Amino acid sequence: MAPMTRSRTEQPGDVPNALMAEYYRQRASAALIISEGAPISAVARGYSLTPGIYTQAHIDGWKKVTDAVHQQGGKIFIQLWHVGRRSHSSIAGETPVAPSAVKNPDQVYGPLPEGGFGMIETDMPRAMTQDDIVATIADFAQAAKNAVVAGFDGVELHGAHGYLLDQFLRTTSNHRTDQYGGSNENRLRFPLAVTQAVVDAIGGDKVAIRLSPFVTEGQADVDPHITDLTLQLIAKLAPMNLAYLHFSENISNYTEMPDSYRQQVRDIYPNPIMVAGKYTQASASKIIEQGYADLVAFGQPFITNPDLVERIHHGFSLTPVDYDAHATFYGGGAEGYTDYPTATAD
Repeated sequence: MAPMTRSRTEQPGDVPNALMAEYYRQRASAALIISEGAPISAVARGYSLTPGIYTQAHIDGWKKVTDAVHQQGGKIFIQLWHVGRRSHSSIAGETPVAPSAVKNPDQVYGPLPEGGFGMIETDMPRAMTQDDIVATIADFAQAAKNAVVAGFDGVELHGAHGYLLDQFLRTTSNHRTDQYGGSNENRLRFPLAVTQAVVDAIGGDKVAIRLSPFVTEGQADVDPHITDLTLQLIAKLAPMNLAYLHFSENISNYTEMPDSYRQQVRDIYPNPIMVAGKYTQASASKIIEQGYADLVAFGQPFITNPDLVERIHHGFSLTPVDYDAHATFYGGGAEGYTDYPTATAD
């Protein structure tokens, strides 16, 4: 099950709650669940009502989730998240931070002036100082340790979709002139330092990373260098022996990943590869048979089909995603969250 923001936390404090535990419990047959993105610090936040992993209350709340999944025989990784510039001061509690003080036209889910929550324009970020960078690397490592205490089987670093790690990689968002910007080696430095720190904290077999080199999200323009730079990143990640490498595909502004690129990845990366992005049972089976992926993650079908695995296995029809009810994707209560029936209950 792919990571999907659902914004159902307990307030105040954005704490995981019993409703979230039930949501994940219902979907534990996925075998491996990747949780919704969990901010690693207050300033890492970019969407309201998302569950953190940086306080004791967060740890205690997540324990309810991991216990529920494990009791059903499932495994669950938490996605560690820093949104960088894709935020607003009303969410982060301060001016958002980024590799450079470069704003992109963008909206995030946050508090509305008239009350309630909805989509709001992001703020102009400030460029991270060296101290900010050191502190953020430490925040990632501590969040990973917190995740293990909370009972997670591992962590996935969110390095995709125009969030902080991705922002350092792309020339469209990284205009730095120090050791974290400019050359390929410099733009790789921060994502590699974060990954290594997390590996050192909890072990490479409990760490994964999500990348999206063929997706342009949170960026005004396509970076012509990102696909080649991602190959260089993957080559440097290979010796870390991560649990898996996760490609997010076919969302937002994207081009399809060509088979030639998938083969390049296979040639330099010997460890497990996961893909996600509008896959069906047929296309998922095909890419595994081709040898380009070892695992396929499903996102939105799991929203409306908590028993997606059983439905696929038995050939049962799927409950379609109701895009007219998109409002229930983010925020609210049980409606559109834990009230979808299983096939046997239809």
